[in-house]
Amino acid sequence: MTAHEQPDEIGQTTEESAPGALRPSRRGLLGLLGAGAAGLALGGGAATALAAQAGGGSGPESGAVPFHGAHQAGIVTPAQDRLHFAAFDMVSGTGRDDLIALLRDWTTAAERLVRGQEVGTGLEPGNALLPPDDTGEATGLGAGHLTLTFGLGRRLFTARTGAPDPDDPFGIRSRLPRAFEPLPSFAFDLLDATQSGGDLCVQACADDPQIAVHAIRNLARIAAGRAHLSWSQLGFGRTASTSRRQDTPRNLFGFKDGTANVMAEDTAALAEHIWAGDEAPEWMRGGSYLVARKIQMTIESWDRASLGEQERIIGRTKREGGPLSGGGEFTEPDFAAPSAENAEQPVIDVAAHVRLANPGQNGRARMLRRGYNYVDGSNGLGQLGAGLFFISFQRDPQTFVRVQRSLKPDLLNEYIRHIGSGLWAVPAGVQPGGFLAQALFE
Repeated sequence: MTAHEQPDEIGQTTEESAPGALRPSRRGLLGLLGAGAAGLALGGGAATALAAQAGGGSGPESGAVPFHGAHQAGIVTPAQDRLHFAAFDMVSGTGRDDLIALLRDWTTAAERLVRGQEVGTGLEPGNALLPPDDTGEATGLGAGHLTLTFGLGRRLFTARTGAPDPDDPFGIRSRLPRAFEPLPSFAFDLLDATQSGGDLCVQACADDPQIAVHAIRNLARIAAGRAHLSWSQLGFGRTASTSRRQDTPRNLFGFKDGTANVMAEDTAALAEHIWAGDEAPEWMRGGSYLVARKIQMTIESWDRASLGEQERIIGRTKREGGPLSGGGEFTEPDFAAPSAENAEQPVIDVAAHVRLANPGQNGRARMLRRGYNYVDGSNGLGQLGAGLFFISFQRDPQTFVRVQRSLKPDLLNEYIRHIGSGLWAVPAGVQPGGFLAQALFE
């Protein structure tokens, strides 16, 4: 909600999902709510991804999303229903060789995890006195359309104390993309440093929460001594569609979310708005920039607002998702249409979310949204710690900045708080025999 509304607002849509696209999660644990199939898995590029949806059968690798490709999986992949997002910081004193070794080890593990295989020697080490290489909680669950998307934080490129070379700790400062600038402070930000930033990030999405958590747990274990987990977030119930074969989801305010998302099938829009091109260093071409924002919703206040007020704030009808100017969910809003009660006032409020987030209000800026709902329990007053874990991918971080700034007068701001934030460069996909971000070090 806020920048997450991007193009047109909260979500994006599609046609009905194909029958049997994804099986519902077999586990409803970890305090996550909601269920249901989310869509089918894509691989590195849109064509590869859509082809990967056809896989059926049984066994560990059924429902596996290809790890290798021109782009990392988990961007145009039809959004799965569960998320475990994690940010890592490099351990003090580590250097270039440590970072490369970690990315190599993560690549090896990811290649197995997305196929539903155990990492390393699995559950049974050669010596029973040693701990197993794989923690084991996902054994037997299959691949679950798991995707792992890796990003690099800006601090890897800049000076830091305690490093062997404080001015260029990982030997990549000269490779810093011009577009990779820190996000500015936005109006109404209440950011918690313990839920923001990170040298590295991993987005794990799957049909089953245990599969996603297992992946992050094992990657964190592999990173020990080189990087440590600094914060993470569980998510459920996707808040955007990334393929036309998925229907439009609803956010925790009960509204359909994001009708103008860039879709996997929109190859021209992906090339223009999502994938980095010739303006970027060679190692970033075919990659993207990931923005994550933890947005707390004041659920209890929203639930006391009238239906008419809720629809005025969003600018859409709650049941159908059509603009208040008339038509269905995918009808283009008519921002000049007058109100029936007052012909001098537009039917879609000048500060309605749908108006301020519309691409026409933002220089036609578009991004690919891939967020999730979250509930982190409740406080002593019985108020839910719930909201949207917003994730977007864009060719240039300034796209997000432009949209977020345009939302400053958004009526929705009364009901949301931005409490976490992060920006990472997501390198292009990995080729067989290669490793994550390999071109950055060559």
